[in-house]
Amino acid sequence: MSLKPSVSKTDHVQGNDNADLTIVEYGDYQCPYCGTAYPVLKELMKEFKGQVKFVFRNFPLSEMHPYARPAAIAAEAADLQGKFWEMHDVIYENQQSLNENFLFQLAEKIGINLSQFKEDIQKTELEKKVDSDFESGIISGVNGTPSFFINGNKFNGGAEDLLELVRENVN
Repeated sequence: MSLKPSVSKTDHVQGNDNADLTIVEYGDYQCPYCGTAYPVLKELMKEFKGQVKFVFRNFPLSEMHPYARPAAIAAEAADLQGKFWEMHDVIYENQQSLNENFLFQLAEKIGINLSQFKEDIQKTELEKKVDSDFESGIISGVNGTPSFFINGNKFNGGAEDLLELVRENVN
């Protein structure tokens, strides 16, 4: 399966925009497997910072993970204040404690303007962004999280396999 739509300026991107290697993760903030993948992906980005473009797309499995969608919306709200990746990271680092109120504590912890944040999380365009990420995952053949795509092609393996593959092919 291939990634649809391809990476664009509406995506959250980290690393080198012009890298030859683009990794897209479809993730769920409450998924334990995504939580396990998170430090591995951090390691990958540290090790290959200039050589990888990393993209995160929301894929909240709301039926199993009741706080995945609120967390995704909170990260999108943080993005409006230029702090998407800080929120992304702090949510994964505190995954076991997720609940609605805790998302506000995390926002405060990373220095977000809380009154603005409270307003922003109500915005329907944030829900639309999360839904649009989710739909792109469905169209691309994502059926669980985390799901990875390398240069537009679905990668069948976990974060450890991904790190291994990058180590073998990038240096």
